[in-house]
Amino acid sequence: MLNPRPAIQAAVIEDGRYCLVVDDFLTEPRRMVERAVARRACFMAAPVNCYPGIEQPMDAQFDQAMAAFFDMHIGPGFGAMRALGLNTRMSIVTLKPEALMPQQRICHRDARECAPGEGAVASVLYLFEDERMGGTSFYRPRRHPLEIDHLLHQARHMDNDAFSSVIGAPPQYYNGDARYFERLGTVPARWNRAIFYDATIFHSGQIDAPALLSADPALGRLTINAFIRYRR
Repeated sequence: MLNPRPAIQAAVIEDGRYCLVVDDFLTEPRRMVERAVARRACFMAAPVNCYPGIEQPMDAQFDQAMAAFFDMHIGPGFGAMRALGLNTRMSIVTLKPEALMPQQRICHRDARECAPGEGAVASVLYLFEDERMGGTSFYRPRRHPLEIDHLLHQARHMDNDAFSSVIGAPPQYYNGDARYFERLGTVPARWNRAIFYDATIFHSGQIDAPALLSADPALGRLTINAFIRYRR
């Protein structure tokens, strides 16, 4: 299922932090897309994690394969001894910019901090061929952490109009701004490419062509997203 002899490259995000990039991640990626198409009725909206689209969980077999792949090939690059647990889901970005809620209009991090002796890595596997639908961008806060925390609080509790006044922009997919976050760089999407990065880094999908988005797994921005906790 997963490439047993992966070629792994490191893309620098900022000093001391990087993203590991694995091309040709699945041995039969089209079978995974066919699975998504066959199970399209199982995709559901994701209000809990504020993902701007629809998703469904992966099965235990895939989770086990991902954990083994992480332990063997990815974990050493993050100082990991072994995976402690992981969560994976198949996802499709579907929302038009005008339908985005405040939390979906800024970058985010998958973990604020980790327990002592632990770390967390997030992963995205791109399963679409039209690279115009976008990869993943990484950000560095421009403001004091307390100001960033306040912004994130506002995003959780304000309505769209009020939040537009805060960030000075209408509802749209995020691309950095002059006040809160600096975009450090983007890892482009590529068919059957997986990326792994520190889950505490602010990031966002780089959705530059929202007109291309579709809820059809065969046509849309289909990804497999993973969150992995590990022992240092």
